[in-house]
Amino acid sequence: MAGEGLGRGLGKDFGKGVGKDIGKSRHLDFPRPLTTVDVVIFAILDDSLQVLLVQRPAGEGEPFPSAWALPGGFVDVAKDSDLAACAARKLREKTGVTSPYLEQLGSWGSATRDPRGWSATHAYFALIPEAAGVLAPDARWFPIRGGRLKDKLAFDHGEILATAIQRLRNKVEYTSLPAYLMPAEFTLPDLQRVYEIVLDRPLEKSAFRTRILSADMIEPVARMRRGANRPAQLYRLKKDSEPVYFVRTFNPPE
Repeated sequence: MAGEGLGRGLGKDFGKGVGKDIGKSRHLDFPRPLTTVDVVIFAILDDSLQVLLVQRPAGEGEPFPSAWALPGGFVDVAKDSDLAACAARKLREKTGVTSPYLEQLGSWGSATRDPRGWSATHAYFALIPEAAGVLAPDARWFPIRGGRLKDKLAFDHGEILATAIQRLRNKVEYTSLPAYLMPAEFTLPDLQRVYEIVLDRPLEKSAFRTRILSADMIEPVARMRRGANRPAQLYRLKKDSEPVYFVRTFNPPE
């Protein structure tokens, strides 16, 4: 969690009072853990897979002051109808956009992950198109190299990020998820390159083209990209396109 919002400056007894009035009639007067949502936001920038991180505040009493962390924060019971709504809100606050793809990653909780008290976080990962939105002042993109981030993160966010990277790479082997990382218009070589960036290996051109076109997830636009080489057909993701699951993985070259 990034530590903004409801949790800033609160001590270890924070969980005991949250929702106490609501719970009286239901006899729920017991200590509650801190409940947060964190979002792993991926994009393709400068020909590499990158993750959005935020710098934590440096104020007195803040855990992990000035360290880098995943965007997130405490669930706002007045704003968030469910965990996914909280994740989408945090995404908008940090990037100014909504994600075409948002998936729940898992939950992490313990008495030691946050020095302020027993804490549970529900993590999501999101894919956004290249250069989408305007970042919050405390946010910055960090490149993923060799399937990992070299920088140390606050809380257990390094573990959460590693899980998200592995989940993304595994799913890219047999789904159309990289299409959600693309700009509004792109060529087939552009899309193949994004697959190769995420998988960190080359793919065979003809087999890739056949698989993508047969999936019926993209459509041509009435424009060509012109450059030094011959013109290339531009495509776009079909409106409201759901992820496509392929019957076979993108096997590595022999």
